[in-house]
Amino acid sequence: MISTALVAQTRKRSTTTKPKTTTSATQSVAAAKTAGATRVADQIKLLTRFIYLLGGAASNIASVDESIRRNQAPPDAAQRNEAAKAQVRTGIQGFREGLDKLEIDFRATPELQPYYIKLAGVAAGAADAEQKAAANQFDPAARSLLQVVNRLSDVLALM
Repeated sequence: MISTALVAQTRKRSTTTKPKTTTSATQSVAAAKTAGATRVADQIKLLTRFIYLLGGAASNIASVDESIRRNQAPPDAAQRNEAAKAQVRTGIQGFREGLDKLEIDFRATPELQPYYIKLAGVAAGAADAEQKAAANQFDPAARSLLQVVNRLSDVLALM
């Protein structure tokens, strides 16, 4: 006669297997996050270089404007100065457009949406700089761009 205790001891116990997360899904999330972080880092690099150069350009523009007001500038100085101002405005406009695209991409990419909240508004900061540059206020425009860099740095730190 077989006891029930012996039958109970010989029974195999089965455990349910937990579904494994697919490595391809994990890799795609990591790849999207890395690509987003790279784009933010690239914007930071480009903006900081532009701001550095803008400091010198703004100083030159202001001194030429002052020379023109005093009638001490060469005849073609006004034309060159306006070309320099236009170049600065075009650069700031390009950054605003790039930051607009960056915001849209972060909002549209599910893996990057958690970072969009912190990123939102960088294009508006660049638009503010663009308006200031249009009014020939290049130093305040540079300060607005510095705030954009600060916000981008915060996003990069979260990633």
